[in-house]
Amino acid sequence: MTHPDPIAFEIAGIAIRWYGILIAAGMMIAVVLSSRRAPSHGIREEDVLDLALWMLPAGVIGARIYYVLFNLRYYDSIAEAVNIREGGLAIHGGLLFGILAVFLVCRHKGIRTLNMLDLITPSVALAQSIGRWGNFFNGEAHGGPTDLPWAILVDGVKVHPTFLYESIWCFLLFLFLSWWDKNKRQAYGQTLALYGILYSVERFFVESLRTDSLMIGPFKQAQVISICAVIAGFILYRYSAAHWPVESDIT
Repeated sequence: MTHPDPIAFEIAGIAIRWYGILIAAGMMIAVVLSSRRAPSHGIREEDVLDLALWMLPAGVIGARIYYVLFNLRYYDSIAEAVNIREGGLAIHGGLLFGILAVFLVCRHKGIRTLNMLDLITPSVALAQSIGRWGNFFNGEAHGGPTDLPWAILVDGVKVHPTFLYESIWCFLLFLFLSWWDKNKRQAYGQTLALYGILYSVERFFVESLRTDSLMIGPFKQAQVISICAVIAGFILYRYSAAHWPVESDIT
């Protein structure tokens, strides 16, 4: 299977790419689902919508800055650095800037930050699952050569569809975290902690297959970040269970 045309259609001579459509669709679906689940956390739907106005742009900006910082040698101008139409967004940068936006908005509104993060985290996983298909249309974020029957063809070579591995895992993660948050969450931050652990375990192993990884010296940065996130996730899970039990969120 060869990746399809990355351009979905054109408007007034401007090419609209599947990459942007899929990422935008994932974000919008995540916002809708989070706003509908908000009352179960004692959070108003409008507060989730207000948060989205800040978190989504912050996430995109953070994802781009993170990617560019690790690839400065490839950019000759600011115009090239800010052009995201052909790809170049790093999820870890998006998560970091997104969490910062959540903290600032929740502090302004008087909302418990970990409660909001627990609410939106399952939907973030779903947005990742959808957005990863943008990599397929761009023919990027794939693995090395393989003869497996589900390999995709890139530049005439059969390679691991690592975007697909991550898309499937993130969808399953969305289902699990949604169930956990509704039925098993006992402390603020537990849903976020489980996301950090489970996503990072998957990312560590999938990253070992990829051929376009960002690097920290001789190490793949996503693997380094994944190890750190797993450790932080376990610490947050244990600490939250001991210190931040969930009160009745429904008001």
